[in-house]
Amino acid sequence: MTGLTIDHGGAIAVDPDALRDVARRIEGVASRYDDARSALMRAYRVILDTPGFSAQVDTVELWSSGQRVARLHSECQKTATSTLLMADTYEYVELRAEAEMLSHTDPSTAQRLMRRADRLAASDARIAGLAEKLIIEWRAGSFEGLVGNIVTPSIYDDVFGTAALVGLTSGFGKVLPGETLKGTADRVSVAPVKTSTPTGAPTGVAGALGRMPVTSGAQIAVEKYSFADGSTKYVAYLKGTQSVGWGGKEPWDLKSNVELYTEQDAASYQATLDALEAAGAQPGDEVDVVAHSQSGMITAHLAMESGYDVQMQITAGSPVEPTLDDDQTIIQIRHTDDPVPALAGGGSPEGTGSADSMVISTQGNPGDTPEDWLVDAHHLDTYIETAEEADASSDPRIDAADEFWRELDEAEVIERTEYHAERVG
Repeated sequence: MTGLTIDHGGAIAVDPDALRDVARRIEGVASRYDDARSALMRAYRVILDTPGFSAQVDTVELWSSGQRVARLHSECQKTATSTLLMADTYEYVELRAEAEMLSHTDPSTAQRLMRRADRLAASDARIAGLAEKLIIEWRAGSFEGLVGNIVTPSIYDDVFGTAALVGLTSGFGKVLPGETLKGTADRVSVAPVKTSTPTGAPTGVAGALGRMPVTSGAQIAVEKYSFADGSTKYVAYLKGTQSVGWGGKEPWDLKSNVELYTEQDAASYQATLDALEAAGAQPGDEVDVVAHSQSGMITAHLAMESGYDVQMQITAGSPVEPTLDDDQTIIQIRHTDDPVPALAGGGSPEGTGSADSMVISTQGNPGDTPEDWLVDAHHLDTYIETAEEADASSDPRIDAADEFWRELDEAEVIERTEYHAERVG
């Protein structure tokens, strides 16, 4: 692996208000440089105007110092101006993206946001062009690794590149507010196949991904955390696609993939709801989720439309990005040479979720090898390797995620049940 990055996701690298605060601080430094230049020039004039004084002082160096300070003042002013311009550009992108999301559920608010964006763009002719360039560069970076493979060019350039195109043009890669699953899922049966009592919560993002069901045939594991104060929390672990079939007994198949991506109810989603109910989760309970591949779509709808309180979700190789509230945290792991997360179209320019949310991205298999035929960049084991690298980093968002698991580790009892689901009827 190479080039691991951890950020909030989207094209907006820094909060616009934070940038404006930086600009004000730089302007303060510029003001001090201007004061220093004025003082130097006054001293220069006094020395020149005092008979015999100039022989005691290197006036040439004094003049040069004033010029150097003047250049520093000018550079600070330019930096502050550029920083303010970038803050306005980020805000413009943020306003337009938010307006686009709300256009389906709150058209009046969307129109107000668009008017604010238009006024911002009118204040400086450069803003709209910079915003367009910013988004183009961000999207291009999201798909780095999908094309140019010298071993399997027909797959990576033609087939995998199509995944990025679908994500960009279909509109299905971003689950917007108010978008719910439609239709009726195939009937399923869900049965427990293994119970256990883990000695503690997972450690780190990699540890969470490593808690996927291990029993043969099990697609779901639910851990119930019971605390001394009588409260409970649940964590669901959801495997990715288990079959390339269509509509057979296995709910985690291509049919469910297509249904979920096109916002139709699916057997795998219904099986997840049934497993959570069987584990004792009630509407309003906190249910956090760790998911791979197809199950990233299940997680999105659990967080956005189910009756459960999804505070934390970790997805690896998900083909969609949800639109989350500011109090919901998501950790998205993406490989830029994996065509499945490319179906998310890069996500949204403004990112999603709380300030602790993050996107961990890298190229899962940076070398061009025959193994690319197997799309090993999408395998769970490869994503666990990326998570291990992220866990070992010093990024403060990783520390915040670790705190989530430490709080779960305070539970007095942890009960884990693995479930097998299949279509029936």
